[in-house]
Amino acid sequence: MESLSINRMTKSELKDFLDFKAEYYEQPKFVEDDPIQIPHRFSKKEDIEISAFLVSTIAWGNRKSIIKSGEKLLKIMGNQPHDFILNYTEQDFKFVHRTFNEIDLDFFFRSLKNIYLNHYGLEASFNRVSTSNNIKENILTFRKCFFEVPFESRSSKHISNPESGSASKRLIMFLRWMVRSQKKGVDFGIWKSIPSSSLLIPLDVHTGNVALKLGLIQRKQNDWKTNMELIEKLREFDSKDPAKYDFALFGLGAYEKF
Repeated sequence: MESLSINRMTKSELKDFLDFKAEYYEQPKFVEDDPIQIPHRFSKKEDIEISAFLVSTIAWGNRKSIIKSGEKLLKIMGNQPHDFILNYTEQDFKFVHRTFNEIDLDFFFRSLKNIYLNHYGLEASFNRVSTSNNIKENILTFRKCFFEVPFESRSSKHISNPESGSASKRLIMFLRWMVRSQKKGVDFGIWKSIPSSSLLIPLDVHTGNVALKLGLIQRKQNDWKTNMELIEKLREFDSKDPAKYDFALFGLGAYEKF
């Protein structure tokens, strides 16, 4: 498998290669060094999705620093995310992760409270209007809901907008965590309203570079158009669960420096 020349791979060989790598990396040990370990500390659906949403929001930069910041978030919430959100009132706390600070976090807490009290929770907020299996529509539906409460303009950048061309990497990663099957011990599979077949790949420097080298995409920009180009190709390999290839592309880039 490894000795195959990438440039000489047939479509069938490339599928076998990616299937092998996806299987290799989607293992419980993956959780140990990944921010997804934060929501894995909970068993209650709402605690999982709230902690997952918050930690995926700050998931850029060094993974160790993301996990450290995720632990700070849990401490602020008293390790009870759902109860904390339902009872949240403005309070004095300090939090900074890159460009995300306590102003942004206060807005996120208030918005999540609105979502759980008035919109039946996070899962429902992605499906309030959209009935199609279209992740772009799901995200746009969620954004409309999320920005119902007052916020400072600086906070809007932390909820990406595919309409502006953003690859929306962190929201797509969050959706993968929530939707894909838990059978391998990594993702959670607690949202049933969105099918795995509609999921996309969280496009970042690792997945984008590897996809380009493998000839899965032609565009070099990590944007929404490239999302569409990549997932169209990966659905040819697995139409029911194309997002599994995130493990292959990320693993090849982050661990193997492909």
